[in-house]
Amino acid sequence: MNTTRALVAVFDTPVAAHLLDFAATLGFRVALADPGLDGVVIDAGTDVVVTDHDRPELGVVLRDALASPARWIGVMGNPRHPGPHVEALRDLGVPDGEIARVHRPIGLNIGSKTPPEIALATLAGLVADRNGRPGGTDFQ
Repeated sequence: MNTTRALVAVFDTPVAAHLLDFAATLGFRVALADPGLDGVVIDAGTDVVVTDHDRPELGVVLRDALASPARWIGVMGNPRHPGPHVEALRDLGVPDGEIARVHRPIGLNIGSKTPPEIALATLAGLVADRNGRPGGTDFQ
């Protein structure tokens, strides 16, 4: 089984394009999945980032990601609003314990506004998580 660093960006969005570019530069194996995960290799070294929380396929994509050996699964979205993924997954019969594995919000809080900034914050958060670090500026 290949457990190199990998990133799957779900849904073809401006953020996904930057996320895949930045991740490839950092040595991640990258893939774009749109509209779903069919044909995408996901192993224990894969981080799955859903870049659009308004797509009708959201629940199915997350259910399939949760059934995979993915290392980490997250959905982009405004932390001040409830995540639509919770209801979508419950409607598909996914238990709350599994739903809790989906990270939201994702990335480091750097005040990102543009697609490249959002991708940068997301990838920085993934690298920090992989390295067992909290992110931020505390280096103790």
